Amino acid sequence: MQQAALDHLGIDAVYELWPTPMEGLPERITSLRAAGVMGANVTVPYKQAVIEFLDQLSDLARRAAAVNTIIPRDGLLIGENTDIHGLAMSLKEAGVSNAGFAAVILGAGGAARATVLALESLGVGSITIANRSARRASELVSSFPGVPCAAIDINSSELSSAFDSADVVINATAVGWTPGEIPVSSASLQRLRAGCIVMDLTYRDTLLIVSARSLGLRTLDGLPMLVYQGARSLELWTARTAPVELMMRRAIEARSARS
Repeated sequence: MQQAALDHLGIDAVYELWPTPMEGLPERITSLRAAGVMGANVTVPYKQAVIEFLDQLSDLARRAAAVNTIIPRDGLLIGENTDIHGLAMSLKEAGVSNAGFAAVILGAGGAARATVLALESLGVGSITIANRSARRASELVSSFPGVPCAAIDINSSELSSAFDSADVVINATAVGWTPGEIPVSSASLQRLRAGCIVMDLTYRDTLLIVSARSLGLRTLDGLPMLVYQGARSLELWTARTAPVELMMRRAIEARSARS
């Protein structure tokens, strides 16, 4: 999708995959300072590890404690987090636009941090963070003072109460990436009211998505988030408006080809 966007904009650049071992990360980041480099995306497991090699962080990247986009500017390497923008845009497009909505996040890792910030930008009324380790969920809550968050054990009865009032449920764990896995029971999903959106951050129909859809719930996977975060990265690198519709088509085509 990035190459298609660059070609569409008439920008003479190549978007390449650079597999990098952990021991090669410092050298890789240094290489971004070379003339002609427009920028880079960063994916797991390096979204936190790259921070020490950068000169500046945006406010969002600092709050998320994660970088997925690096921008060379005036001799500096600036870290940004466009995952937050991507998630917020995909939720807004799905109809999450009324301030005061209630959200449940499954998981308390790096993806959950970005999810909290995306929900905050949309005017969320309450966030319940459900995790196997309630302590870790509580630590995440404490890192966002002023954001209406609460922490619970994902296996406790409190999850049922949170689901009863949820407008959005987002799986920010890796549970479900493997076929047959689901982060919560199908019975738990039956407590969700009509109109609730169930989202999984991965790019395909997971068991969570399939189960929610079978109950008549609205569902959303992570492909729109991927496209919107990529479009925002492109705009930061080029100062041009990204062709989002083209990028979305290319991403959908790539997913279809892989499946």
